[in-house]
Amino acid sequence: MIGRYQQLFQAKENQHFVIAGLLARLALPMMGIGIITLLAQLKGSYTLAGLVSATFVLTYALLSPQVSRLVDKFGQFRVLPVVTAVSVLGVFIIIITTWLSLPDIGLFIGALLTGAMPSMSAMVRARWTAQYKDQPVLQTAYSLETVFDDATFIVGPPLSVGISVALFPQAGLLVAAILLAVGMALFISQRSTEPKVVVSDHLVMPNKSIISMVGLQLLIVLMIALGVIVGSVDILSVTLAQLQQQPAMASLVLSAYAVGSCAMGIVFGVLTFNTPLPRLLFLSGLMTFLSIVPMWWVVGVYSLSVVVFISGLFFAPTMIIAMTLVEKIVPQNKLTEGMTWLLAGLNIGVAIGAMLTGKMVDTYGPYAGYAVAISGGVLVLISTWLSYLRDKTQQKVAVECENGH
Repeated sequence: MIGRYQQLFQAKENQHFVIAGLLARLALPMMGIGIITLLAQLKGSYTLAGLVSATFVLTYALLSPQVSRLVDKFGQFRVLPVVTAVSVLGVFIIIITTWLSLPDIGLFIGALLTGAMPSMSAMVRARWTAQYKDQPVLQTAYSLETVFDDATFIVGPPLSVGISVALFPQAGLLVAAILLAVGMALFISQRSTEPKVVVSDHLVMPNKSIISMVGLQLLIVLMIALGVIVGSVDILSVTLAQLQQQPAMASLVLSAYAVGSCAMGIVFGVLTFNTPLPRLLFLSGLMTFLSIVPMWWVVGVYSLSVVVFISGLFFAPTMIIAMTLVEKIVPQNKLTEGMTWLLAGLNIGVAIGAMLTGKMVDTYGPYAGYAVAISGGVLVLISTWLSYLRDKTQQKVAVECENGH
């Protein structure tokens, strides 16, 4: 197992861009919770905190694919410093607005600008793809990146909250901005591993977004569905922990989900499969659905932890396979944009899952929230099944065309 991961880091250049990318991507999970913690402390309004945080999250989800589209067209070195500067400026507008007690409109302007930050997960994956395209070790690289994504969302939020509480309310956001700026500076300085801009007279879809591709749309729906499950788990963990009068136990649920995903992500990276990717995606989607159904029988934090740990075992493989399929589906000159659409779909799904689960819990009681998570599992199953059927249909048409000729 270790050998496959060692192969990735035989070149020191790989170590450098991975560490730099890890620093920069840590800013994302620190930003949203940092905004909430800041405004909850200074304004005493969770409504305002939620609105400003949602403005940042939705802006990021909508803008990050457009940023990646520019990266595919002009290159990481030319685009990333500009959008990073805009994002850091947004953070400082939020900090100054709260520090000087300026009108709240400044908070929303800052959140909009902060949302211009690039998807570092996609940028790093694009570098791995440029080096190991069509090689088995690329699956290992994608697995590693999924583990890193999970790790940043484990470390980032408590780090942001802890700094804000221990130092001053703006500290979490400030540290996130510094990590983004420093990490990005180190990342773009690694020019030897930067993917080359594909220039050709025969580019596929040169002036259009790839969002119109049905295969990609199905994968985006899949990622939204996965995000709905994650967002539901976030709310349900807090709700059940409060019901048991053990609010700190919510972290047990979130940790169980992340540990399950990380563990399987590491193992999945060294496995070799002869099964076609669309079929493998459907099998992973089926297991994701089956693993989330037992939520109907969850009665407390501990049983929820067991369910989400098992479900987490299938989260990483599903995401890794989806990312691998993007590399097969979209044109080479649109790869970063394709990966970013999937990651944006995941973030949108988390927001939808949290919102719907919160509404169900407030209206019908805590256990009604399970329906949202299970519905996400159903959508995972449907989207992977449709992807599998579409691939089979395309193969059949290809065979018929070949026989016809």
